Amino acid sequence: MTTADTSSPTAPADASAPAPAPGITDVLRARRLLQGRLEPTPLRSYPALDRRIGARVLVKHENAQPTGAFKVRGGLVLLAGMSREERSRGVVTYSTGNHAQSIAYAARETGAPCAIVVPENPNPVKAEAIRALGADLVEAGADLDGARERAEALAAERGARLVSPGDEPDLIAGVATAYLELFEQAPDLDAVVVPVGGGSGAAAACITAAAVAPGCRVVGVQSSASPAAHDSWRAGSCTARPNRTRAEGLATGRGFALPQSVMRGRLDDFVLVGDEDIRRAQWWALSEARTVAEGAGAAALAGAYALRADLRDLRVAVVCTGSNAAPDELRGLLAA
Repeated sequence: MTTADTSSPTAPADASAPAPAPGITDVLRARRLLQGRLEPTPLRSYPALDRRIGARVLVKHENAQPTGAFKVRGGLVLLAGMSREERSRGVVTYSTGNHAQSIAYAARETGAPCAIVVPENPNPVKAEAIRALGADLVEAGADLDGARERAEALAAERGARLVSPGDEPDLIAGVATAYLELFEQAPDLDAVVVPVGGGSGAAAACITAAAVAPGCRVVGVQSSASPAAHDSWRAGSCTARPNRTRAEGLATGRGFALPQSVMRGRLDDFVLVGDEDIRRAQWWALSEARTVAEGAGAAALAGAYALRADLRDLRVAVVCTGSNAAPDELRGLLAA
């Protein structure tokens, strides 16, 4: 990829100055790298969701990916773009789960050693999936920041490439291929609603919409219990905030510089929803769209519902980013 120096293990992944953002040319290159590795994911409509939102709602099913989440696109692009020598030294990353599975999956596909640091007491579904992919799973820290500190130390110990969950141009370019598919499947969208944790998905949507669907609004959604990305966007600089959401994929305690730099100029709106709103949207996904969505995967639907007055009669896509809900999470939905 031309916008990221993935051949230099000495370049810090979490440097204070963001790396150059990828452009649409990088997204097209990423799509070429993914050809033969991933199939396009479905875009489907559900009349019950149309009635609930008061709009034509199209669900982009990134939960259909082999890891159950959209992030696998970015992981494959990043690992495929590394040199053979760099891959031989391995990669280390930190995550609450879906980014971890993405890197573990891509490492297995490309033959790279891989260590994943997750906060203590991780989602058992995601933890078992990481182990099954052959990665070294390390539990450290009470939250993502604690896991990050251990990952940085582990990468230094091993001489491995530290992969940031947010500040990696190749991850954003890879994820952006989902939005190329989306706009090819539905070129006349009025709005796309995207869940935000670190912000790679929203940044990817912004880059792609600006290039191929400039009339489409891009709206981000985050949990009010972990509003770091939202507040960073509002403030115009990366900030830290309490990180208390139950939706693992939205659980970040600070803004990431690279996605924020993209969202700041291109995101049309950014809304907060409560964890109970997300939980309710998970039930709608399950009962009305026959779709298992983890909390982050249902956040876009929750956001669309919160914005339903503004979206009335429009053609709107919501991205179901992942299906990796923990067993207790699913049991809670069924018992409610």
